[in-house]
Amino acid sequence: MGKVQVGRWKFIVWWLGMMLPLINSQTLNGRAPLKANIQDDSPANGVQLLRQKQQVVMNNGIVSITVTDPGGFVTDIRYKGSDNLLETQNEEDNRGYWDIIWNKPGEKDNLDKLVGTSFKVIVQNTDQAEISFISTWDLGVATAPLNVDKRYIMLRDSPGFYTYTVLERLKGWPAFDIQEARVAFKLRENKFHYMAMSDQRQRLMPMSVDRQTGKVLDYPEAVLLKNPTNPTFKREVDDKYLYSCDNKDNKVHGWVSSDQVPIGFWTITPSNEFRTGGPLKQDLTSHVAATMLSMFFSTHYAGEDLAPKFQSEEYWKKVFGPVYVYLNSDVRAKQNPSVLWDDAKHRMFKETASWPYNFPLSTDFLKSNQRGAVSGQLLVHDWFINKKPVAGASAYVGLAATGAAGSWQTESKGYQFWTQADSKGNFVINNVVPGTYSLFAWVPGTIGDYKYTSDITIKPGSNIKLRNVVFEPPRAGPTLWEIGIADRTAAEFFIPDTSPSIKIHSYAISGEKFREYGLWTRYKDLYPKNDLVYTIGRSDYRKDWFFAHVTRNVGNGVFKSTTWKIQFDLRNINKGANYTLHVALASATGAEMQVRFNNPNLAVPDFSTRQIGKDNAIARHGIHGLYSMYSIGIAGSRLIDGRNTIFLTQARTAGPFIGIMYDYLRFEGPALHVPASTINIGA
Repeated sequence: MGKVQVGRWKFIVWWLGMMLPLINSQTLNGRAPLKANIQDDSPANGVQLLRQKQQVVMNNGIVSITVTDPGGFVTDIRYKGSDNLLETQNEEDNRGYWDIIWNKPGEKDNLDKLVGTSFKVIVQNTDQAEISFISTWDLGVATAPLNVDKRYIMLRDSPGFYTYTVLERLKGWPAFDIQEARVAFKLRENKFHYMAMSDQRQRLMPMSVDRQTGKVLDYPEAVLLKNPTNPTFKREVDDKYLYSCDNKDNKVHGWVSSDQVPIGFWTITPSNEFRTGGPLKQDLTSHVAATMLSMFFSTHYAGEDLAPKFQSEEYWKKVFGPVYVYLNSDVRAKQNPSVLWDDAKHRMFKETASWPYNFPLSTDFLKSNQRGAVSGQLLVHDWFINKKPVAGASAYVGLAATGAAGSWQTESKGYQFWTQADSKGNFVINNVVPGTYSLFAWVPGTIGDYKYTSDITIKPGSNIKLRNVVFEPPRAGPTLWEIGIADRTAAEFFIPDTSPSIKIHSYAISGEKFREYGLWTRYKDLYPKNDLVYTIGRSDYRKDWFFAHVTRNVGNGVFKSTTWKIQFDLRNINKGANYTLHVALASATGAEMQVRFNNPNLAVPDFSTRQIGKDNAIARHGIHGLYSMYSIGIAGSRLIDGRNTIFLTQARTAGPFIGIMYDYLRFEGPALHVPASTINIGA
């Protein structure tokens, strides 16, 4: 064979090696290779927008995305000449997409992928392209009764793209509920194996096939890996809820590829204003199968209370996003993937500092000059601890739809705007969408919820400075004893090691121990015969107070109620006065807390919550769900001069996840004096 022929064959082999993966990734959707449509990959040409048959391509020389026309599904994402980063084995509507789960009242849930029916170019120039995929509801379709405007934005020199959606329902449309709303990206699982969602929680992940060969545990999401692709994962439990986090911390997460020059693929959420449930609402992030989520609505860690329910005569419109899909690469990430995490985190800070963005072109997305601000100083006056109000240091202060104190936890239709006060209690809430709100707050280390005395109306350009923002937390008398830390979680209590049969993933930096499977089962192991007894002055809540008050598994699918005892000594009891037990709960799931003083056999408890809670935080490794607080009065005549016992019974027994997690308990004596203002100690 001559040299020319050899050279020709080498060229053909090289060409096939380069083109076959690209061609193969496109044959699934029957479309031409993306590269053939790009005039020039250099950023110098700025943003290009090319409309083809049934698809639209946006490219800025760094990133290119292909979106179906008119459906609005992202089918192809490329970075600096890479092949498609989305899972090409998936159907076109299962790679990059928005969706909601909805239902008519009393009927089953439906999945709606918000399929566009028309396409429109909003703007197209070398600096920016914004495209819109619209669907308009009518009575003859089976989709959710919503108008949808789904948008994608690409900017010059930006290593990523933005997406947001405007949802609207008109007055007179059918009543319905929304259980979940999100945007999802399914990455190529043969490329993306390393996931990162915080400085502590980042790791190589199992594969989806590992779940198929594993054993399903107490619920479908939790699978024991028996024969994983990576043998080091054997006996680990995979569960998407292991990677949940609070809204306040859910700002950036994503994946790193295993290429020679690894690529990072991240979702950045620059604001929580369009999420539901406030800063402590927990939700999903990334999970196995190289899946990356931006959650907006969900009932996770809250239950039905957080599902928006729309009545027939109710008008509603809301903007979700924009969120930013950011891509990066660095050869050093081959040895240390966290290099790309660190870069993504820095980019997140840049994006949050730029909020609200000035480039989205929907008139429903309000720019900075169309918004207002609120500022002030929050003071805390606990009359027993301080004669005068003190700074509400590190308080969480927010604006949400008008309602009772604490109602922000289950508010799901409007926007919420939160900040954290400084050490002096000073706070500023900027960039608030015009409307009428209540001002809410809670203070770490202090029980209860605060609501400002009057509603606050924000107008464009307004800058409201509040005075006399004073929180008087629940207080009936002097503290006699307390258990825990008033921080709205059960994280300070004893968290056991998981079952020896399960292997726990070892993070490079120690993470949150409560994010382990099966911890609720250890109660029976630690208390095989008798329930927990806690003695004031001798016990230590960090060692002696189990993190969750759960049922007792007695075998054969039977569960029994459990009763915990708090023992304490009292002297010089004022028989004619009232004492108060404050119980703050961090979570409740189908539970009933009953309280009895000094007599466990009372047919009717001194206090009962009745059945409460649907947040399922025990099963989902959440350590908290929805916060609630109860103040329980007891006459001094019922107490004993000497050893007293409070019996806390979790009375419901429907299954292993039924129970409560305590945040904090405090027992108070009679008031030493009458406080300047009335303290509400009702349950």
